[in-house]
Amino acid sequence: MPNIKPVTDLRNYSEVLREVGSDAPVFLTKNGRGQYAILDIRDYEKLQAEITLVSELNKGRKSGEENGWLSSEDVRSHFRAKRNG
Repeated sequence: MPNIKPVTDLRNYSEVLREVGSDAPVFLTKNGRGQYAILDIRDYEKLQAEITLVSELNKGRKSGEENGWLSSEDVRSHFRAKRNG
């Protein structure tokens, strides 16, 4: 169950921060609407890495669609050449 609190609870920010855990963010509302999320730094870094990965995968997909796809043998040959040369 999500941990949702009004932003005014930040007056006692130590208590709010104690409730933040790995895979357990605290969501803050302002005027009854979601406004902020406080999350563990490891969760934040994981999220950023996932966003970067998806972005790079999308770039690769777009490149393949626009410029054509490489065969698996072409990819293997490319990396063999880099390893040997």
